Amino acid sequence: MNRLASIILALAATAAFADAPRRPNVLFIFTDDHAQHALSCYGSKVNQTPHLDRLAAGGARFVNSFVTNSICTPSRATLLTGQYSHKNGVPVFNRFDGGRDHLGKRMQAGGYHTGMVGKWHLGSDPTGFDRWIVLPGQGDYWNPTFLVPGGSLAIEGHCTAVTTDLGLEFLKTRPKDKPFFLMLHQKAPHRAWQPDEANRAKFANASIPEATTLFDDYATRPAALPENKQTIARDLGARDLKQDPPDGLAGDELLKWKYRRFMQDYLACVQGVDDSVGRMLDFLDEAGLADDTVVIYTTDNGWYMGEHGLYDKRFMYEPGLRTPLVARGPGVKAGVVPPQFVANIDLAPTFLDLAGLPVPDWMQGRSLVPLLRGESPADWRTSVYYRYYHDPGDHDTRAHYGVRTATHKLIHYWRKDLWEMYDLGADPHELHNLLFDPAEAARPEVAAKFAELQAEIASLQKRYADDGRFADPATLPEADVRGDVQGKIPLGPRTVAEAIAAAGLQR
Repeated sequence: MNRLASIILALAATAAFADAPRRPNVLFIFTDDHAQHALSCYGSKVNQTPHLDRLAAGGARFVNSFVTNSICTPSRATLLTGQYSHKNGVPVFNRFDGGRDHLGKRMQAGGYHTGMVGKWHLGSDPTGFDRWIVLPGQGDYWNPTFLVPGGSLAIEGHCTAVTTDLGLEFLKTRPKDKPFFLMLHQKAPHRAWQPDEANRAKFANASIPEATTLFDDYATRPAALPENKQTIARDLGARDLKQDPPDGLAGDELLKWKYRRFMQDYLACVQGVDDSVGRMLDFLDEAGLADDTVVIYTTDNGWYMGEHGLYDKRFMYEPGLRTPLVARGPGVKAGVVPPQFVANIDLAPTFLDLAGLPVPDWMQGRSLVPLLRGESPADWRTSVYYRYYHDPGDHDTRAHYGVRTATHKLIHYWRKDLWEMYDLGADPHELHNLLFDPAEAARPEVAAKFAELQAEIASLQKRYADDGRFADPATLPEADVRGDVQGKIPLGPRTVAEAIAAAGLQR
């Protein structure tokens, strides 16, 4: 959006809301790699998240929330644009064009005081935010360096607590004559899972139930699973486990040990996130802001906690496709559990709708506000389209697209031209690919469902204007968001208070 267009939009928004009732504040809390099944309000069997449960109990908990490309940077671009990767130009780990129109700019022009704090991971400086302080690339868990306009600085402490402190300071020092829109993005619980000491100790001796499919043999799914490099057994190393396995362990016993060791640190990082959510909710209560603030929590993609013997995301199977999504605040019906299919393309339209701002036609998602109110629109989507591009990329996860309906899932590994189809009612763990055995695939009911789902994919590709852009590896943009703070001015290590002053967060 150019300067003139920004001015026109700001003037129009000012005129439109001059006599309108006060619009809600919006606090958006976004984490990295938080499995939906690692929240107790979603029935976790491995941990308890009392503060996230508190948030969900006071508002809405979506049970069918999905991503359109299960990986960090593309998900963040979708968050800002409400578009699929082929439309926003960020299919892999490539730079987001901060000059384009996006959510932050529209909220800012619409009269909101905007902030971006924490993990950004888009390769370009944030635009559309009155204040920002972000991690470079993945960032560090301990004594993290942050980027600020014109420089970089290191802050003492654990990244989850530091990011929370910075978010609280934004709220405390915000201008009181405007509603605020704060995007608070945590690094946790991303790999390499370095929790704070208090939460690490909580899980040091924890007994953690094993995933039902930890020992999956991939018998009917040869298209991609056997060759991928995100298995706990083969691919978790010393950096992840942080100690050598006991002498004499091998085979299944070694896998069990690696799983438990990985989960101890992963869940401890999740616990730090839950602590952070509790601090934010407590502040809203104490400051008298809770009744005026919509709080939304989700994550950038799903996560495998040993399902199919995996960690990480990327694959379209349920653990990587699903995300937690909970919200509370003015206009959100307490205790509602929307069953509708929602996706991360819907978040940007939702924020704009909450702010009373128009949703542009180029956004491909749909506002969730009616669902937050407990309504059930008759024309809501009944399937979700997914596409993953990075092939072979990290972990050698093969590129694929597919569709998820209420009863079935169809996945196409298009560079191999191999298909997988699952009856999710009969096979919720996605162990039995109905298309693996030619005789089974030829059964009339299986063949008919295969044709129906292929047609649904074609329909969704047409609806979202996915013409195959980036399907050829040679057309993928250069990956450039993993760098450090090169070219930035180091401002030196400091405490949170010193960092706040240096970053201008008290403006």
